[in-house]
Amino acid sequence: MKKVIFLLLLCTFNFFGQENSQESSEIIFHGKDFFRLEGTIIADSLKENRYDRLPASYKDIVREQVWELSKSSTGLSIRFITNSSIIKVKWEILNDLKMDHMPETGIKGVDLYFRNKDNWQYLNTGRPKGKLNEYTLVENMTAEEREYKVYLPLYDGVKNIEIGIDSSSFIIVPDRNLEKPIIFYGTSITQGGCASRPGMAHTNIINRKLDRDILNFGFSGNGRMEEPIAKLISEFDAKIYVIECMPNMSYPHNITERTIPLIDTIREKNPNTPIILVDLFKATFSVLNNKVLEWGKGMDNALKIEYQKMIDNGYDNLFYFESLKALGDDQEGTVDGVHFTDLGFIRYADFLIENFKELGLIKQD
Repeated sequence: MKKVIFLLLLCTFNFFGQENSQESSEIIFHGKDFFRLEGTIIADSLKENRYDRLPASYKDIVREQVWELSKSSTGLSIRFITNSSIIKVKWEILNDLKMDHMPETGIKGVDLYFRNKDNWQYLNTGRPKGKLNEYTLVENMTAEEREYKVYLPLYDGVKNIEIGIDSSSFIIVPDRNLEKPIIFYGTSITQGGCASRPGMAHTNIINRKLDRDILNFGFSGNGRMEEPIAKLISEFDAKIYVIECMPNMSYPHNITERTIPLIDTIREKNPNTPIILVDLFKATFSVLNNKVLEWGKGMDNALKIEYQKMIDNGYDNLFYFESLKALGDDQEGTVDGVHFTDLGFIRYADFLIENFKELGLIKQD
């Protein structure tokens, strides 16, 4: 009996000894020089803030709403390597926004993943409490070198972010991903509405699954095939352009007026890069709401006409994606009939990747 008690006490002391050892270890926070920022290829020197999505020069070029939305850090992530047994994060956000149909973890939280062999595996989400946040993402790990990725907020901006590790560990910047990025231009859905956390936006899912940088130019309510954004994205050497602007085009005549100019602007500097036009995402209630149903038909018909004009005029590497079945056929992929849930984003990401591969735009595994 005495032996059993002794062993129990020994285990207890060992447990608390390990816990106290980690708690007493000093945590050192590291800023921008210790991780790689991904999801943008615009130099920090050209932006008002490192975590913006547009250059400062665009402030007086784009509409005010687009500029304000460009402050959201959607699609951005930081990547680093460390052997720390604990990872903390501090981040400061711009606006502390709230919405009635999207979790705050998606709006302004951060997601931690680690590279597990050939896959990125989710670990935890930093939950926001206000503009200034600090969160322990993982602890009690073995002190092994691992590569990590942190996705930044989808619907709020980041003023600053720092990674905390134990003082006895190192943190280094990984090599840059040399693959050409995929560029998305679109709406609130492109921006990530309404994922429960940043890693579940479809652009971020595709980023992990293809291990390729994604540039997200999603502007909630304001993805309207506008010339300034077309000019900006045409400057980048992309693997694929995906245009998801249909929900914000409002009327068929906008599609008629803006689709070909958008493609021509991109084509001027990227004559052979594949461009994908995604048709209108179908609202779940359009099955019974005849007005919405007829509006959707008119919108898709306008896009098909412009697409066919370009095909007839010899435009190459231009593709039209029908999204009717992109979220499955059970109508369970949205939070409000329009904006995607995590389920919807997973299905849509898989739909896009499958089509990329079938068309030979991305190599098959």
